[in-house]
Amino acid sequence: MTDWDKYLVIIGIVIVLLVVSFSAKTETLTQEFINPSFSGVGTSAAWLTIDEQERSRLSDIEKALADAIEDQIREEENSTLNKFIRSLQSRVLSRMAQDITSSLFDDTGGSGGEIMIEGNMIRYSNDGENIILIVDDGSGGYTEIVIPIGIFGVCSEDCGS
Repeated sequence: MTDWDKYLVIIGIVIVLLVVSFSAKTETLTQEFINPSFSGVGTSAAWLTIDEQERSRLSDIEKALADAIEDQIREEENSTLNKFIRSLQSRVLSRMAQDITSSLFDDTGGSGGEIMIEGNMIRYSNDGENIILIVDDGSGGYTEIVIPIGIFGVCSEDCGS
């Protein structure tokens, strides 16, 4: 091989390398994270999503606890003993109201009286023309109810007829 052939081989190799190097594409190597906490892209949206999930889980737990407490209270209120107590209390209070009513509307006009119910003093009287009920709540407040007797056709006396 002559010098000239060696030069041609070298020039051919250089040309092939140049052609190959121009046709090859190079890119910079980049590492991208999928998790937004590492890359920073979309981080606030990811954090808001996590926060909302935590909040909804906590809300579900609180709702479940509240429902369980309400169920327990409802179960206790509907026990046989509590039903009996409510029924007895209702009948006793009904009988007391009936006795007070009959004493206020009897033929003599009733002298009145007072009764304490759950911290409320109830005073009642019949003056012949009106029935007066005064409910005192024990803290200084009171309610006064005046019922004129003559308009009901019930009088403790002759009512002027």
